[in-house]
Amino acid sequence: MATYISELDVSITEAEEQKLQSQGFKKINVNLNQGAGGNVIYLWYKNGSVPITRVQFAFNDGMSAGLINAGYTMIDKNLNAGAGGDFIYLWYFIGSGEFHTPIVEIDFTTNAESEAAKFKAGWEKSACDLNRHSGGNVIYAWVKREKQTYICDVSATASYGSDHDYYKGGYIRVDEDTNRGAGGAYVFIWYLQTTDPKRALTGLNISTNDLQYQSLQQQGYASVSVNLNEETRGNKVYLWQKKDGVTKPIKAMSLLLNPAAVPVYEKAGVSVIKRNLNAGNNGSIEYQCFYQ
Repeated sequence: MATYISELDVSITEAEEQKLQSQGFKKINVNLNQGAGGNVIYLWYKNGSVPITRVQFAFNDGMSAGLINAGYTMIDKNLNAGAGGDFIYLWYFIGSGEFHTPIVEIDFTTNAESEAAKFKAGWEKSACDLNRHSGGNVIYAWVKREKQTYICDVSATASYGSDHDYYKGGYIRVDEDTNRGAGGAYVFIWYLQTTDPKRALTGLNISTNDLQYQSLQQQGYASVSVNLNEETRGNKVYLWQKKDGVTKPIKAMSLLLNPAAVPVYEKAGVSVIKRNLNAGNNGSIEYQCFYQ
């Protein structure tokens, strides 16, 4: 029988570590507060026959609302406990059907070299820095699925009203605001996975001005209608997708918020679209990246 990740929990004290160990949980030996001070925090898991298929993170109440409505389970332990920064919570879901591929491994990275290696090895990255606004190492969660998955659709939202519909439709939220540091609306990118490479997208791109917008139209890309700079004074920024049936299918996508990591990612074969999602404002530099 296949063994999946079937239960998750978090420890923020030594007593909780001992309790979870006594209950048969296994620890992922990466402190989720590494470099930030605060509590020593670990994620724990159990293997079983009923798989977890979604892991999401929320760093504000708006992000949590859609997860609650869609039936996700929250682990009520702040992943930034004792370190300041945002209150970050892990949510998971046990799903089935076409867009739910079982998770068989979970891991974390604390540097760009490890991130690039994970992408290349077929892992899927969460874009939420688990030390968000607390300093310390940039820590990302990664999942490995039972089968290779591909991106078959992308979308974006500039409000939380449709989150429930996206989750119910099988979409995964990229858990970082494309307006980070810029003010304006909270804007999130979403993607849908398939195990069928013939249904996969073969191209992703970004436009940050009218000339780029027109060029991508002429190249056969389709625009996601939401401005990724919604309610800021910056440029109008759009995400584009393409499916030509010839180019290699896209296996994974995420956001890259560390410009210094760009050459590391590119050396590993990860495509980085070097068009800042916060073009024209004072927000964080953010790039879209993907792996084929």
